Amino acid sequence: MTADGRIEEAELVYQRAVFGGDAGELGAAETGLDGLEADLALARGKLVHARFLDEQVENAHELELFERAAELYRRLGDERGEGEALFWIGTFHQVVRDDNEAALPVLRRARELAARAGDRLTLSYVLRHLGFADHMAGRLDSARAHFEESTRLRRDLGFLPGVAANLIGLAFLASQQERREDAAALLTEAAELAEKSEAHGVLRRVAGAREELGLG
Repeated sequence: MTADGRIEEAELVYQRAVFGGDAGELGAAETGLDGLEADLALARGKLVHARFLDEQVENAHELELFERAAELYRRLGDERGEGEALFWIGTFHQVVRDDNEAALPVLRRARELAARAGDRLTLSYVLRHLGFADHMAGRLDSARAHFEESTRLRRDLGFLPGVAANLIGLAFLASQQERREDAAALLTEAAELAEKSEAHGVLRRVAGAREELGLG
């Protein structure tokens, strides 16, 4: 049911309960609105995160939104939704607050729920961020494995901008492991995929990576 549909249904249930004396559908209507609230909190939190990436200014409301979404999805028994919300909570701690210690338990739980729900897109994001954590901790082989599995999922889903973004991370790992030819090839493919999918932000990051790694 659409958002408008859930709201209209809630209004009808209200009318039937108050004027018709039939309160039997109140619980179902409330559950529908809980789902709508969870979806809205998650969507709004993503926009706040995008603004952080653009402006690099923390907004604590971001975490509140993701935590509210996770709570509601958990109450509804929606493991797919809860897994996605937990991913964003972990990302907030990792990216906004640079706190992998707080992020890792949440990301691992998100991975478990996403895998159980068959949510391959969220799983690809979780694996990518687990790769970041490994990379920052110097666990390069583990980081590579996480990035490669995330990339495989994204290729299967046809998520080309996401593949390109992952290839940049793999290029940095390859360079650190003295595989400079691999790094160059990874960035070439990343540029091709970013251009093909009109992911201009990723394309700029490819250029920045080439310059940083001396592969221009």
